[in-house]
Amino acid sequence: MTDPDNLKPADLEAYMQLHGIPGEILHLGVPTPTVEAAAEAVGSDPERIVKSILFLVAGRPVLTITCGPAYVERRTLAALYGVGRKKVKLASPETVLQETGYPVGGMPPFGHRLPLHTLIDHRVLEKPEVYAGGGADRTLIRMSPLTIMQAAHAQVLDLLTPPDPGLAADID
Repeated sequence: MTDPDNLKPADLEAYMQLHGIPGEILHLGVPTPTVEAAAEAVGSDPERIVKSILFLVAGRPVLTITCGPAYVERRTLAALYGVGRKKVKLASPETVLQETGYPVGGMPPFGHRLPLHTLIDHRVLEKPEVYAGGGADRTLIRMSPLTIMQAAHAQVLDLLTPPDPGLAADID
């Protein structure tokens, strides 16, 4: 079931053109809903696949951008926003679609229905070129990680390492 209000790769392409964002949209013949599937589809190392993951932090949507199979450290998000880690939840597929306009497995790192507060792991910026969600499960975008950071207005930080316990209290 496709909702006509959901955003599609053509909407992402139009957004990129409107804002002068360089990158290539790749329409692939196979689904790319996981890092491994995306890497195989483009013949790349999984570390060059960028995943965009939406969290709800005390009910507010926060988009994180990381490389490959890495896991976002929820305690880092909790410390950054001054909440207990139980207030940091992975957004449901329905919430992702509602907040971004794109489905899980195809969500791009920018060009959403409404701007999102976005955090990008510093390791993403170490890659010369990356692949990210292109708006659907058979579409990726290929671009520079610096372009992603700029287009998403993302804050750069370490999303994978737990915070120093002395920096913020975890108030569950």
